[in-house]
Parts: sequence; C-alpha cells; structure tokens
Amino acid sequence: MEKQYETVIGLEVHVELATKTKIFCGCSTAFGGAPNTHTCPVCTGMPGSLPVLNKQVLEYAVAVGLATNCDITKYCKFDRKNYFYPDNPQNYQISQLYLPVCRNGKVEIETEAGKKFIGIHEIHMEEDAGKLVHDEWEDCSLVDFNRSGVPLIEIVSEPDMRSAKEVIAYLEKLRMTIQYLGASDCKMQEGSMRADVNLSVREVGAKEFGTRTEMKNLNSFKAIARAIEGERERQIDLLESGEKVIQETRRWDDNKGESYAMRSKEDAQDYRYFPDPDLVPIVLSDEFLDEIRAKQPEFREEKMVRYKEEFDIPDYDIEIITGTKHMTDIFEAAVALGAQPKKVSNWLMGETLRLLKENDMEPEDIRFSPENLAKLIALTDSKSINGSVAKEVFEEMFKNDVDPEKYVEEKGLKTVNDEGALRRTVEDVIANNPQSVEDYRNGKEKAIGFLVGQTMKAMKGKADPGMVNRILKELL
Repeated sequence: MEKQYETVIGLEVHVELATKTKIFCGCSTAFGGAPNTHTCPVCTGMPGSLPVLNKQVLEYAVAVGLATNCDITKYCKFDRKNYFYPDNPQNYQISQLYLPVCRNGKVEIETEAGKKFIGIHEIHMEEDAGKLVHDEWEDCSLVDFNRSGVPLIEIVSEPDMRSAKEVIAYLEKLRMTIQYLGASDCKMQEGSMRADVNLSVREVGAKEFGTRTEMKNLNSFKAIARAIEGERERQIDLLESGEKVIQETRRWDDNKGESYAMRSKEDAQDYRYFPDPDLVPIVLSDEFLDEIRAKQPEFREEKMVRYKEEFDIPDYDIEIITGTKHMTDIFEAAVALGAQPKKVSNWLMGETLRLLKENDMEPEDIRFSPENLAKLIALTDSKSINGSVAKEVFEEMFKNDVDPEKYVEEKGLKTVNDEGALRRTVEDVIANNPQSVEDYRNGKEKAIGFLVGQTMKAMKGKADPGMVNRILKELL
C-alpha cells in the first residue's frame, strides 16, 4: 500500500510598515529614490549614532497584534541579533527575541473543510537591512542603504497549515487585515510583504514533525503556491527513495520552477542575542492599549454585514468590494457623494474589474478618484451622456483619472437631446435604407436594430438610443 503524506507548513511573514520615516531615525521610507539618499548616520550604522524608536511603529505593531487576537506584551524590549553581512551596516540587526511585542494570536481562514484557525506564535518589531545589487558587467556588488532601518514586523505562525491553499488563505487574511488597518500597503511586488515558507512532510498519522526546510525569495502568491507544491514533491521523493531531508535554507527560482540549497542550518547560527543597550525598554499602559483599540477600523466581516443592510447590493458584489480596502474606500466615498450604491457597484464590478484584469493590475493600483466616479454616474443619470460614451469616458478616467465633466465638454460627447435634429437624422436614415424599412414592415423586428445603429452612427454615438427607438417606431 502506498504511503500517504501530510504537509506541515509554518510561515514567517515580514511586513514593511507604512510609516513616513524609519524605525530608529528620521530618514524617509519612500520606495525608490536614488541609492543611499534616504540615509543618515543612524541607519548606516556609524559609530556613536544613537537609535530612537518611532512611536508610530509601536502603534502599528500593537494594532496588528490586536487585530490578530494576540496577547500584547506590556513590558517589551529590543535585542541585538549579531551577524556579518554587507547589507547590514551595524553588523547587527535590532530585533526582538526575548520579549516580542505580541504573542499567542490566531486568525480564522476559510478552507474547503470549513473554518480553521491558524495560530500566530509571535509578532516582533525589527529593522530591515539594506539591499545588495549584483552588477554582472562590472563583476562587483553594490549596496544601497535606503531600505536599511525601514520598520518591519515579522509575523511568525504556528505550523498549522497543511496545503498551499491554506497558506494563500492565511496570507490573504493577513494582507487584508493589515491593509484595513493602514499599517502597510502589503505590495508583494515592491517587497513590502514577504513570506518565508517552513515546510516538512510526514506520514499521515505520525506524531513527530519531519525535517523542515525554509524557502526564501517568494514575491507573489502564485510563486508561493508553486514553491510549496515543488518542495512537497521534492521531500516526498527523497523519503520514498530512502534518503533524508536535510534542514537547510533554500531559494525558490520561479522561472525554473525549482528550488536550490542556499545554506545549511545544521548547527543553528549563534546570533549572540542580547538586549540592545541603546534602546530603553517599552512599557505599555492600559490607556495606550485602549487608545489603539478605539482606533481600530471597521474590518471586512463588519463591513459585509453593514453593506448588506445599508446598500442593498448583491452578496457577490459585497464580497469583491470588501476584498480590498482601496475598493471599499472608493465605493463608500462615491456613495457619500450621492451616487446610487448599486450603480457604483456596477462600475466597480464591471468595467473596473475588466480593466484591472486587462492591465494585469491589483485593486490597490486603481487611480481614479471617487469624486470622478460619482460625476460620471451623475452624467449618465441625467442622460447627458449615453451608455457607450460613458464607457469610453470611464476608460480614460481609469487610465488618467480625468474629470469626466470636463472631458465630455472638451471632446463634445454630450448626448444630443434636441428632438428636432434627431428626427431629421432618423428621416434621412429611413430614406436611405428602404430594404430595412420594408423588412421591418414585413414583421422582421431585428431590422429596427440596424436602423437604430445607422442613426447612432450618423449622430457619432451621441444620441439617446431610447429616444432614437421611439422616433423610429413612430415614423415607421
């Protein structure tokens, strides 16, 4: 009988926080920027420079901890993790080992078998390292310290996941929670959310965990899913052929669809952790925690309930719109400006999703403002423009966030509501298409569609199709 294997997965997720400045200094955290321009003596590790904690980092870390049902450590401190690497300017990283800010949390995910809780072992605050750029031409490595000192939280899960699907569900839940909090944009492509996957396999029913490997370099949900499948297969093949899985760090190559060993973890590295002597311990008061609790936003589950009661839009629409914070912001703001909820939702669910898909964009990348969406809906409600013109204007708005009122004015796209002019055009169309007129009179209903089309063409698409239909029927 063939052996059945179970995959055991735990994740370490690093999230760059959305602060304007770094964790221990006043340098900018903006993504991009010429190399080594967002730097100072503190984040480049100059001797004698002193770090000072950015309070906003602490607030975000606690907010994420509360949202993921963690116990908050009221007395916590920073530790030095010592290791030498060229992108690590002080030769140590300031992190939290002994007293991380959050512990023992859990998040709920939906799986095929129903709801499941994934445990969170801890969340700690730390600083990011710089970035090494390997120059093939010059055969050298360059270092950019702009990212050095950017605040991170590391969310360490329990080994509670059993499949790639559960991992993605967990990551999506984390990403959504953190985006709703405004604590990070969680853009994997910009590295503001990164996941390392710890994976082992064991025979179904076994009590002991197998030997785990850690996979790095995963920068999209698709890559994570592929890496998990690939590593699971690799470990099962090893066990089936009587070999051992070696505990090591592996790097996933998404183009080749395989991983390769980076470094062995035979003897755990000695990082010589000790409390950072430059940073005072953090003591959190009940008032501080209450303040953060009071600031927690309305999360997705609460929004879904409210949207159903308040806006009377379909469940499917609610599910998609509340799936990303940016979509809910646009939806709620456009409705607040007086647009009908169902109409706002139609634009988001129809044209917006279509254009996002065509341009391979995420909902976070939507550029148009709720004000302009509300204006566009007002233009169609007042019949100033018809449906096909509205779509054309929307495409322009999606690309460049143009003001629809000005755009319609400049391009002369307003619907012609002058019945006299329209009547004259319809008369011409009837005169020029005797065959279609005869077909219609002989009971071919479809023929009128052709005549409507010809009229719209003559009016350059700027007529109200309903009015054209009515005049045609009347004249025929």
